[in-house]
Amino acid sequence: QVQLVESGGGLVQAGGSLRLSCAASGRTSSSYAMAWFRQAPGKDREFVAAINWSGGIPNYADSVKGRFTVSRDNAKNTEYLQMNSLKPEDTAVYYCAASPYYSGNYNRPRSYNYWGQGTQVTVSS
Repeated sequence: QVQLVESGGGLVQAGGSLRLSCAASGRTSSSYAMAWFRQAPGKDREFVAAINWSGGIPNYADSVKGRFTVSRDNAKNTEYLQMNSLKPEDTAVYYCAASPYYSGNYNRPRSYNYWGQGTQVTVSS
């Protein structure tokens, strides 16, 4: 079992930055692939970024590529999402997710076994 707790969300103006954190706990959490998804009101959950257990293979949605950076510190069992040049359309609840596997389906919610409770990110124009 893996438990995930997100933090770092908030209100920011367009063009600003935020860093989200996802603290993981559980016996093998450092060996899991981890990801970020987001969900805006009335929309489906959307892939944002994913990273393998070693941190060497990140992947991003086209909408955030070049603005967001996913990373992890396995010594701290924590995943990060650095978000720069934020836009109003980035407004959503951001969720951390974890999976024992890092496959070609890394961008699908059903590929992940564990989820955090979410943290709200609001970008004002």
